[in-house]
Amino acid sequence: MKKILVLFTFIISCHLFSNAQVQTIVQKSHHIGETSVVQDSSGNRYAYADWQKLMRTGNYTLKSIKPGNDSTAYLLVKLDEAAKTKLIQIMPKPAETTYFTTGQKLDLFSANDIEGFKLRPKELAGKTLVINFWFIDCPPCRQEIPELNKMALSYANDPNIIFIAVALDYKSDLKKFVKENPFAYHIVEYGRHIADDYGIRTYPTNVVVDKQGVVRFHATGFGLNTPYWIKKTIDEVK
Repeated sequence: MKKILVLFTFIISCHLFSNAQVQTIVQKSHHIGETSVVQDSSGNRYAYADWQKLMRTGNYTLKSIKPGNDSTAYLLVKLDEAAKTKLIQIMPKPAETTYFTTGQKLDLFSANDIEGFKLRPKELAGKTLVINFWFIDCPPCRQEIPELNKMALSYANDPNIIFIAVALDYKSDLKKFVKENPFAYHIVEYGRHIADDYGIRTYPTNVVVDKQGVVRFHATGFGLNTPYWIKKTIDEVK
């Protein structure tokens, strides 16, 4: 029962962060909510749950149909890649976590990934580390994986950047999950003790550690622009 309550708390925390992100990419207005009229260019109307789901993908935005008027009607607009990138770039930097401090020296852990690859502090020293803390039943964790994959694969030929995903799940479940949902990180199984050592309580949590072992970026919860800031930080510390 205790495990169920803890897991429920994790999921609620993740959803709160995810829902907050929806509001950051909508034009400023106190009218947007369950009673708002949201439609596409063809006039098709969307239920609140449906347009919220689309907004969370980061591929859509809302525009007031009558700007400047006291209107609750909005147009659902799909963003092309250029517009999406521009939008992400102007979003505020994700808030820092309470689990780490920028500039602190991070004590690294020892672990094996689910393929048997050994991750040891001695071998990781002098490399840029990108660490993700997550678990399978966390919707925001799963939601950010495709963008994390794009970012990680863009550095596939750089042996000095190591991507590590510390999962709370067991190897058998992780192996089954990645068959249908590839994750281009070194996936560490049952890393609850590692997360606990850092005091992590909300998921996903992302951290970037530079070659000197110093924390340079950290954020918790789902953020549409988190992968952008991870990549920005990697390029800055390279």
